[in-house]
Amino acid sequence: MLKEIRSELGYREKGGGTSKFGQWYAARVQDTQYRDGPWCDMLIAWAADRAGVGKYVGQFAWTPSHAKWFMTMHAWTGKPEPGALVFFDWSGGKSYTGIDHVGVVVSVSGSKIHTLEGNIDRGVLKAKTRDQSKVVGYGVPRLVKAYLDAGGIRATERPFVMTQPRPERPVTLDFGVIPQVVLAAMVLLTVMLSMRWARSNGRHRRGILALLRFRRAAAKPAPAAVPRPRTAPSSGVKRAGASKPEVRRTSSRMPGLERVRATPSGVLTDREIDDTDRFLPYLERSPEEKPVRLRPYEPRPRKRTPA
Repeated sequence: MLKEIRSELGYREKGGGTSKFGQWYAARVQDTQYRDGPWCDMLIAWAADRAGVGKYVGQFAWTPSHAKWFMTMHAWTGKPEPGALVFFDWSGGKSYTGIDHVGVVVSVSGSKIHTLEGNIDRGVLKAKTRDQSKVVGYGVPRLVKAYLDAGGIRATERPFVMTQPRPERPVTLDFGVIPQVVLAAMVLLTVMLSMRWARSNGRHRRGILALLRFRRAAAKPAPAAVPRPRTAPSSGVKRAGASKPEVRRTSSRMPGLERVRATPSGVLTDREIDDTDRFLPYLERSPEEKPVRLRPYEPRPRKRTPA
């Protein structure tokens, strides 16, 4: 496999990220989206296939899936060796889910590793020397072969490929449930309206009783008014002791009834007066904005002014 990769050193991808390794992989899995995809892992799949060791190296295009495959094959380690695949996370993480890049280890020198990597430095296949600060782990094909030779169940070599979308099922309405939902909504609405009517029915009843009381009081015949005596014409000189005739204020909307203030000893309570306001539009408020009630007007005899 290393020989196949060395034969391609210096290869540069074409415009738009297209590479021959991506085209090979797309034809293999019959998916054109890989033609211009990141090809660092597809380079390794291409080299392993040409070297005849694809079942030990794995053939993937997505590096996290490739690393997970090595874990399932009991071939994942933290120690580098020639021929092992090295997985990098450029953010320094140590989880396989954050892997960004993969290469092949050529040799190890202390804490340094010498690798062959594709799709680096703007899409070039090059030899690199790196430290291990960004290394997540190593996948060792040798351990995969030993695991399979020992009778281990082989994991799939097929790379992560988007599955075909399932045909959409037509949306159907369950008519056995809809009537139950409608019935429940109608029952709930009926209960809410009944509770509201029960709360307001007491106020309506009190207001109607108060209205009947006032109608009975208004129906009583008012006593005859005392005729006002005729007086001599005024000479224009105001006499001493003369007072302005007393005028009783009557309701402008209901003749024969005068407006007085409601007291605790009155006919109606404050609550009944408030409720009555809803039924008697001719009720008025006093200047102090207090409830009032009506009673029949009883005319008083006027005081005679001394001549």
